[in-house]
Amino acid sequence: MASRSRRATAVNMPLQRGRQSTQRERLLTGMITAANRDGYARANVSAVISEAGVSRPTFYDYFADKDDAFIAAVNEVQDRLLAAIRAGVRDEPPELAMQASIRALVGFASSEPAIARFLVNEPMAGGPTALDARDRGLSALERVIQQRYQRVDPRTPIPDFSPRMLLGGMFRLLASRLRRGEPSLTALVPDLLSWVASYEQPAGDHRWRSLKAEPSPPTSPFVPTEPLRAPDMLPPGRVRMSEEDIAENQRQRIMFAAARLAEDKGYAAITIGDITKLARVDGRVFYSMFSDKQEAFMAVHELGFQRVMDVTAGAFFAGSTWPERNWEAGRAFTQFLERNPMIANVGFVEAYAMGSGAVQRLQDSQTAFAMLLQEGYQYVPEDARPPRLALEAIIATIFEVVYQRARSSGRPRLSGLLAHLNFLVLSPFIGPREANAFIERKLKAVRIE
Repeated sequence: MASRSRRATAVNMPLQRGRQSTQRERLLTGMITAANRDGYARANVSAVISEAGVSRPTFYDYFADKDDAFIAAVNEVQDRLLAAIRAGVRDEPPELAMQASIRALVGFASSEPAIARFLVNEPMAGGPTALDARDRGLSALERVIQQRYQRVDPRTPIPDFSPRMLLGGMFRLLASRLRRGEPSLTALVPDLLSWVASYEQPAGDHRWRSLKAEPSPPTSPFVPTEPLRAPDMLPPGRVRMSEEDIAENQRQRIMFAAARLAEDKGYAAITIGDITKLARVDGRVFYSMFSDKQEAFMAVHELGFQRVMDVTAGAFFAGSTWPERNWEAGRAFTQFLERNPMIANVGFVEAYAMGSGAVQRLQDSQTAFAMLLQEGYQYVPEDARPPRLALEAIIATIFEVVYQRARSSGRPRLSGLLAHLNFLVLSPFIGPREANAFIERKLKAVRIE
């Protein structure tokens, strides 16, 4: 309880240092404290003004509503992080821009854990506008790095992967640690720098820093030919089905209706009435199966996770070597999500809005996927093996890629990034040169087919 109190009061200060706190700044600090303590959904205006010590009319002098204050707080914290990263990058040679950004990001999280926790966690639960603000902030950080890279000699090695995705992966990696109040975050820096260095290639030879899609490979035999969909409506009148089968039909229609609505409106904006209307079931049927909206979405999330893991693991074990296994697993993984955009959206975009249970399940799924990378250590001499943190960082970055693609369009175009994801997985274990040679052989086969 004491540790929670310390985290809550750590932001009880002006967001702009060196000057007296204004009422607006106190309200922003109140928003951050309330969101960290209660989560985005429960951080209402009453909680914010209680933390800030101002009246309700004063709140509305500055902000139209809760979401207006929330986005303002996100932007304020992002500006502080951006300033820290600009300062860190400015003091290093341009070829070390990514490494300097990681140091600055971890240093910021270590010195300002409460506001960093807010930034890397709560926008993921805040709906489309908050997600847009998060993504704009990450894009601004990427521009700082890319501008420095423009000054790098083409022969100089720098990491050959999207800075935007690597930084998004860092946000995810730090998010769980900040939620737990984990100390000594700066101890992560050496392992993270070692991991990022494993992607270094001469700047003039880069292929993967821009997420330009490669040709999509043929459909994996492990991907079902038909996307997941709701069962048909039952005909009117009495039907020759057991009560259990009727209930399962209704349950699946509710789940798929919830997933479809999340694509259109986002989890936070959906009501149970919306779900029952689209599913064409009575509200009493809904409550006979689910206690609330969250439980219905958790069922969708569990279904998606099981299907994605079944498809990915089945393809993985069909490969003859570890690089081949990763290629096949990635092919099935990307194509399944591409064919099932509702699953991609619920699993990788909306999960944080569903509460702590879904966030924990997301963490568990990252751990499950990381197990597929363990075999890579057999390809590396013991004294040159990548740190264990690299497994978590790789999966977190893959999840960021899926999230970004799921948000960018109604159909996540992922299969064209199979080569990028394989480079991300293979390079720390077999080196960028061997990883590129393997990927080129696979792409050549795709072009011939």
